[in-house]
Amino acid sequence: MELTDKIKDVLNVQTIKLELIKTAFGKPDVYMAKIDPRVLMFWYLTVSILPWFTFNNTILLLIIAYTTFLAVISRVSPLILTLLGIGIITELFTLFIVSLIFGGGTFETILPLLTFSMKLFIMSIASVSVFASMSPERLSDGLLSLKVPAQFSFAVSYGYRMLPILLDEYHQIFQSFRLRGKTPEKHGFLKWRIVYYYIKVVIQSFYPLMLNIAKRTRLTVEALEVRGFSYSLHSSVAKKNKLSYLKVRTKDYIFIITQLTILLLILWAGDVFPT
Repeated sequence: MELTDKIKDVLNVQTIKLELIKTAFGKPDVYMAKIDPRVLMFWYLTVSILPWFTFNNTILLLIIAYTTFLAVISRVSPLILTLLGIGIITELFTLFIVSLIFGGGTFETILPLLTFSMKLFIMSIASVSVFASMSPERLSDGLLSLKVPAQFSFAVSYGYRMLPILLDEYHQIFQSFRLRGKTPEKHGFLKWRIVYYYIKVVIQSFYPLMLNIAKRTRLTVEALEVRGFSYSLHSSVAKKNKLSYLKVRTKDYIFIITQLTILLLILWAGDVFPT
C-alpha cells in the first residue's frame, strides 16, 4: 500500500503539470543553462552521433555514465527520469523475449540488441539533459541564430509554453465531464464498464480542447501581429537586436575543452579496454 501511495503521489496530474511548468520556464540556476545554447546543441549532436560510429561497449557504457552524470547535475525532472527508466526496463524485457523466441535466448543474440539499446539511451539521456535545462526562449534564439526558419524557432518556444496550459485545461474539461456524467452502476466482469466509461470520457474531452486550442491560437496570432511579429521575421535589424545577448564567453570555451577532453578519454579507455 505504501508503494502504491508513493506512485500515486508521483504520477498524478498536479505533479505532471508542475514538472511541465518547470520545463517550460527553464532552470536558470543549473550548470547547463548557463552555457550558450548553440554550444549545447553542438554538444548534443556530437554525443548523439558519436555512439553510432562504434560497437565498443566500453565506450558506450562510459558515455552512458558521463551523460547520466550531466543529467543529475542538470536536475532533470524525476518524473522524466522515471518514465525513461520504465521505458528502458520495458525495452530490455522486450529484447529478452525477442531473443528467446528467435535466437534461443543466448548472450550472443542479446548483445547486439543491447548495443543498439545503449545507443538509443545515450541519445535520450543527452536530450533531456540539454533541453530540460534551457529555457524555451534561449532554445528558440539558439535555433534562430543557426539560420533555422523563424517560424519553426517560435513554434518550439510556443509549444513549450503551451504544454502545461493545455494539460491544465484538459484536466478541467475531463473533470467537468465526470461531474456531469454518471458512472455505470454495474461494473461488469473485471470492471470493464468502468474502464469503457473512462475511455469514452477521455476521448470526448479532446473535442472541446481542440476548440479551445483554436481560440487560443487565433488570439496569439492577433497579439503577435499587433506587436509586429511578421516584420521581425524578415528584418535583419530586429534579429540582430534579439540575438545580441548570445555570445560565446570564457565559460563556454571551458565547457567545450572539458567535454572534448572527457570524450577523448572515453575513446582512449575504449581502445585500451576493448570489448
